[in-house]
Amino acid sequence: MDNEKYVIEVSNAAVRFNMANERVDTLKEYVLKLVKHELMYQEFLALQDVSLKVKAGESWGIVGTNGSGKSTLLKLICGILKPYKGTVKVTGTMAPLIELGAGFDGELTARENIYLNGTLLGHSESYMKEHFDEIVDFAELWDFMDMPIKNYSSGMAARLGFAVATMVRPDILICDEVLSVGDYKFQEKCEERMQEMLKSGTTLLYVSHSKEAVEKICENALWLEKGHVKMCGSAEEVCAAYMGKN
Repeated sequence: MDNEKYVIEVSNAAVRFNMANERVDTLKEYVLKLVKHELMYQEFLALQDVSLKVKAGESWGIVGTNGSGKSTLLKLICGILKPYKGTVKVTGTMAPLIELGAGFDGELTARENIYLNGTLLGHSESYMKEHFDEIVDFAELWDFMDMPIKNYSSGMAARLGFAVATMVRPDILICDEVLSVGDYKFQEKCEERMQEMLKSGTTLLYVSHSKEAVEKICENALWLEKGHVKMCGSAEEVCAAYMGKN
């Protein structure tokens, strides 16, 4: 199949981190060891030989235990991390929801952060003003707009982040487990919006520990285990195999 038909193409990708072998308690100690070439590291491959091809409009769930590389894969696709080996190609606009509070300034109010986050996503101030009410209505946070984000609960921050990121229909929506901190009613509301976005052609990558959520939202799934692809296929089959092992 022609590569142009894929909006996400990860080919034999690996991500490497260096883990210190010894504890360094102070910056001075770190600098001295660095200058003397005494810092000892152990190589850790968070992802190894991972490949994933996603067509426009597809929905993919990514499952695996903690530390299996799920969030690392999303960060690789978003461009936050660069591959140690292999290649990553992404086509189209992207709205990533990977970490709570990403793109927010804790010292600013929620009102100010909406405009800040919108700017980071490439929207103009006038555009954000036009859609401001829509964002706050969805997040259901009218009573907290002039409160600093640092005083928000994790669930409130997730509401606001999701509302801003999905205000428009990006080509690709990447959603990590940030929605798991919200209440059940709001999770359902977010799932409904994701279903609407899928119907309009948005591509979805969705990480969740919930087998039910993945099967409900996604048609396909990728199972990662210790940085390797364990299984790739239909969401129903992959989730059944994953839950059978766990």
